[in-house]
Amino acid sequence: MSWFPVDLDPDRFQAWLTAMTPKVVAAVLVFLAFLLALRLTKPALRGALRRAQFADGLIRLLVDGLYQGTLLILAVAMSLAQLGINISALLAGVGVIGIALGFAAQETVANMIAGFLIFWDRPFKIGDYITTEEQYGEVKEITLRTTRIRTLDNTYVVIPNKQIIGDTLVNHSMYGETRVVVKIGIAYKERIAEARAVLLEAAKGVDGAMDDPPPDVIARSLGDSSVNLEVRVWIADPAIERPVGARLVEACKVALDKAGIEIPFPHQQLFIENVDDRVWEKAARLLDRKRAE
Repeated sequence: MSWFPVDLDPDRFQAWLTAMTPKVVAAVLVFLAFLLALRLTKPALRGALRRAQFADGLIRLLVDGLYQGTLLILAVAMSLAQLGINISALLAGVGVIGIALGFAAQETVANMIAGFLIFWDRPFKIGDYITTEEQYGEVKEITLRTTRIRTLDNTYVVIPNKQIIGDTLVNHSMYGETRVVVKIGIAYKERIAEARAVLLEAAKGVDGAMDDPPPDVIARSLGDSSVNLEVRVWIADPAIERPVGARLVEACKVALDKAGIEIPFPHQQLFIENVDDRVWEKAARLLDRKRAE
């Protein structure tokens, strides 16, 4: 007997309905059994993953996405099998379609794999301040395909996860307290100790800078035109890193100007040797040679 009679003869239809009713009941019971199993196992699986310290985003991906989707596909396949439908051809067609979609959406698949790695490795979480792809801001959302951050200009930047995985990423929030460093150059004629005292006093008055650990000033290098110092302060909240850095630059410049300590411009010193006598002597020899010829 075919799955559905083409000829709608009442006797044949009644016979078909009588034969199919147990199969339909079995299909419904199989589907309900899968739904019940899904309802009972999801909380337990979610709890086990949390105890294993999986990230919340990865738990949602594995439980609500992969696990739930797999069980629903199995439920539909087993239910159709109870109805006597040959699902082998259907599964083969789905496989072919999946391969075609995979080739057509390679970038999307790559971003999804990168998103899985982000959820697994947890280099950052929602609320962290990060720098990646030349963008700095607060992570507002992490999806399987993209990461969304809000910059200090209050713009919403969506970055594909593939690019984040392949780029250098700086997490400013990972360890809590963060150090802000400002580079200052002073002239070679100035005394480092005096400049250090002036800069330390200026750094202590910067709003947002911590008193413990205290600010410090170090001599970093000897440049072409200046002695390069670094003024370093600590902050408790990475959200104020850029504003504190700007205030620190301004405070250092004002303090050095008030103390009369020079911040030199980049310059080059050129020495010119007097070569007039040698030029005239050579010119005279050439003239004598010319006359002799």
